[in-house]
Amino acid sequence: MTEVSDREPPRRRVPSPARPVRPGSQRRPGPGARPARRPAPSRGQGQGPRAIRLGSPRPRLRLVSLALALVLIAFVVRLLQVQAVDASEYTAKAEKNRYLSRTLAAERGGITDRNGVDLAISVDANDITADPTLFTRKATKIGDAPEQAAALLGPILDKDPDELAAKLRTKNTRYVVLARRQTPQVWTQIKDLKSTLADKAGEDGSEVNVLAGVLQEPSSKRVYPNGELGAGILGWVNADGKGGGGIEQQLNKELSGKDGEIRYAQSGGRQVPTAGSTEKPAVAGSEVELTIDRDIQWAAQNAIAEQVKESEADRGYVIVQDNKTGEILAMANSPGFDPNDLSKADGNALHNWGLEDAYEPGSTAKVMSMAAVLEEDAATPATHVTVPNRLHRGDRLFRDDIDHPTWYLTLNGVLAKSSNIGTILATGQLGKTQQEANQVLYSYLRKFGIGDYTGLGFPGETRGILAPAGQWSTSQQYTIPFGQGVSINAMQAASVYSTIANGGVRIEPTLVRGTKGPDGRFTPAAKPKETRVVSEKTAKTLAQMLESVVDDREGTGTKARIPGYRVAGKTGTANRVDPATGRYHGYTSSFAGFAPADNPRVTVYCAIQNATKGSYFGGQICGPVYKEVLEFALKTLQVPPTGAQAARLPVTFTP
Repeated sequence: MTEVSDREPPRRRVPSPARPVRPGSQRRPGPGARPARRPAPSRGQGQGPRAIRLGSPRPRLRLVSLALALVLIAFVVRLLQVQAVDASEYTAKAEKNRYLSRTLAAERGGITDRNGVDLAISVDANDITADPTLFTRKATKIGDAPEQAAALLGPILDKDPDELAAKLRTKNTRYVVLARRQTPQVWTQIKDLKSTLADKAGEDGSEVNVLAGVLQEPSSKRVYPNGELGAGILGWVNADGKGGGGIEQQLNKELSGKDGEIRYAQSGGRQVPTAGSTEKPAVAGSEVELTIDRDIQWAAQNAIAEQVKESEADRGYVIVQDNKTGEILAMANSPGFDPNDLSKADGNALHNWGLEDAYEPGSTAKVMSMAAVLEEDAATPATHVTVPNRLHRGDRLFRDDIDHPTWYLTLNGVLAKSSNIGTILATGQLGKTQQEANQVLYSYLRKFGIGDYTGLGFPGETRGILAPAGQWSTSQQYTIPFGQGVSINAMQAASVYSTIANGGVRIEPTLVRGTKGPDGRFTPAAKPKETRVVSEKTAKTLAQMLESVVDDREGTGTKARIPGYRVAGKTGTANRVDPATGRYHGYTSSFAGFAPADNPRVTVYCAIQNATKGSYFGGQICGPVYKEVLEFALKTLQVPPTGAQAARLPVTFTP
């Protein structure tokens, strides 16, 4: 056990306060003496914190100064690069971003008939455009502004709302086209709707004008005042404003003119009015005047359309030509289409089948065989031709359209009764051998323009099919004389008869009379090429023989008679190649001729493909069309009746 002492613990000795040092009383150390040390402060209880000694700021200032200097040097180098080294490049970029260029579309030239009647014109229209940045959530404060706008515009523009909404959501652009070439009425409807929405949005601010970003640009629209009339000739203009077929495509360069350009300063996609602009005016396209007569075109189109419908045929075409000038007065196709609204057109009808369809002509081609026989003095119209019921040649047994006893016909009778056998026998006299005869006939077919383009330069035109005589098969050398085994188009067929009507001189057909430029100056088309095919004597004889087809009681073209006029014509009924199968199926029915026969002025050709109801003979279904169109054309052109009696050439002979 430890004892506890009653003594008090020893007190700690407290040092006495230092005495103050009198001034001057402190001794200065002598030379070589060490300076007096200050006593280190005690860390004991009751002592204050130790004083912190600050570092020198100079190193930090140097570092900051160096950094600033580097930054300034970088700015200076960049500034020199922008303003000195790359100055021109950046200036060009600034100009590009500041200035915008917009094309000024040239007004498309019109198309008229020979009398100046409008067939195709351009009218004021509007391209409906939009600024997609004005349909964003940021601009409208709603997320479905494009959909709301598209729902309103769809019925007006006749567009799919989903398609419109997709365009309005296009990113990184301030310009999209919603619909081209809309009528002024369409833009007025949109503008009124925009105003209504703007008024509602301004009343209490609770609604949004979702059409605020819909704009318009001036444009033009192609209009065809006569609808389907002449559509196969005229063609149409596509969405890009270029010709998509017919004359619109063939003469697109002349019709289009030259676009201009306007360059202006912009800010935020809008033109700055005070910044000025430069403009290169557009040059309007030329006006094209066709050889077509609108009234004759209407008569031809109406007649062929009715017959095609009545016969339930695939299609048909009629061509009317002025044989003295080669000008085409009408070129009608059925079925047709309305170029004002291609969305409702049958794709198979968007053609000019009178130039694009190649087919075997049949008996209308016999006139070329007769021309060769007469020109080569192989026979005369009165030459006797004994025609049996059947004729064996090569590997085939040939017959006429009808069974008959032996016919005793003149050469004129062979043409009047359209005998295949008689034509084979007649053309066989063109040479000492069949090969020589083939070569002579081939040369005449080529002179008439068969196997070559007509000279119109029309888009899609076919040249037909005519093999060289040396390549004719065993059957072709006997079928080609009566129009099978060779293919032509309707314009070529019409040209053959125009050549005979013009005294044996072929004039290349023409469809354009000339063009009128923006300055109003008319430039006529180049003069068509003329070629002598047969002599005037042969042509006159052929015209008399063709009269027998229409005038004689035994002729096949009696339905084409026109009171007061002498009419020359020829029927045709040929086996037709079905383009879908490549095999013979159905018939090509045709009729060709001219009037007045003694002083020809107008040639008419009609053909109908694959008539399935009623008769399919050319004289029966094309004869009436030929008569109706020819009669109308003669009256329109004020061609006086003939008055003189026809020369009645013998058709038969007594053996």
